Amino acid sequence: MIADRLQWSLPPKSPSLASDRVHVWRAYLDVPAARVESLQRTLAAEELRRAKRYRFQKDRDRFVVARGFLRAILSEYLRTEPSQLRFRYNAHGKPELLDGQGLRFNMSHSDGLALYAICRDREIGIDLERIRPELPGQEIAERFFSPREVVSLRALPEGMQADAFFACWTRKEAYLKARGQGIVLGLDQFDVSLSPGEPAALLRVIGHPEEAARWSLQELRPAAGYIAAVAVEGHGWELRCWRWMEAPAGPETHGGHAKTMPVQ
Repeated sequence: MIADRLQWSLPPKSPSLASDRVHVWRAYLDVPAARVESLQRTLAAEELRRAKRYRFQKDRDRFVVARGFLRAILSEYLRTEPSQLRFRYNAHGKPELLDGQGLRFNMSHSDGLALYAICRDREIGIDLERIRPELPGQEIAERFFSPREVVSLRALPEGMQADAFFACWTRKEAYLKARGQGIVLGLDQFDVSLSPGEPAALLRVIGHPEEAARWSLQELRPAAGYIAAVAVEGHGWELRCWRWMEAPAGPETHGGHAKTMPVQ
């Protein structure tokens, strides 16, 4: 099952997170200037320095909002002020909370949309991309994907290849982000599923036969024209999809609990 078939709902007032649950939050990053300024005040000095590296104001603002929303969302679980959260980063840049009470998280944003994946006592990674049919996916795949993935992509009708390319890309990125090791493991050193209708899965990691069984992957379709994947350590967890309260109004403006999707 793909998560766009679920309702991205407003969360309960005080979200809680059991060890067998995974929460994914969807947020839109283009907000009024006053809100950008408000969120900026919750960021640490290191985050503000990173924001200044962006050349264009729009990109700086989106970075500030993405980090501000991350703090706001995590603070809902930890019952603390967003500005009080402290992060540390591993050698490859993956963040984790100091005194996070076992919370694990990862985030990704693309063209004004962001996803935040949160769980407890499991490693997790998420990747989000806007589907761009004009991108030379076949050329990129031949350069970076595994031989098995390239063959699978070539076998598809041309009209399906863009979706399949981005499905593959997000699954691979989510897995690497969950491992927290950057691109030390080359994209061509492991296989993921990519064919339309095929469940998201890590199929093989060269030299590590036990690795594929260690991870679960799930495809997400958070909005029209976007595709994402979440990689979670272990099995037997359930996914709940929430939308952050500042998402623009649409057909899902009613509140309530998200539906639950078991992942085997």
